[in-house]
Amino acid sequence: MTLLRLGALLRERRGGRGIREVAKEIGISPATLTRVEGGRLPDLSTFQRMCAWLRINPNELLDVPLDAPEIPSTDDPSTPVAAVHLKASKTLPPEAATDLAQLIVVAHRELARRPRGRRTDVSSWL
Repeated sequence: MTLLRLGALLRERRGGRGIREVAKEIGISPATLTRVEGGRLPDLSTFQRMCAWLRINPNELLDVPLDAPEIPSTDDPSTPVAAVHLKASKTLPPEAATDLAQLIVVAHRELARRPRGRRTDVSSWL
């Protein structure tokens, strides 16, 4: 399963029910549900809500091994969002999107563990 199937999964589960009714259940706007069903990618918070409503593990859609940790809460302002957007690129090979997403997450974790206010020489990581 891939992230590009999200819209189809939502349409299938919604069935004949109205956009407004289902959007209210999910906790998003009808316009957002319409856009995602049409193939657009949601932001991370919306993605989490949609996965909860679909009762699926977000890792399945992101092609992350199922034993990987859950996506962190978007209430945390330090949550990386890049992985979702990289998977949407039509020109970026899926393997490259996965590799870049992993690189971003590792860099984010490394920077998050360091004391604030100190400049980091990222070139030293290479």
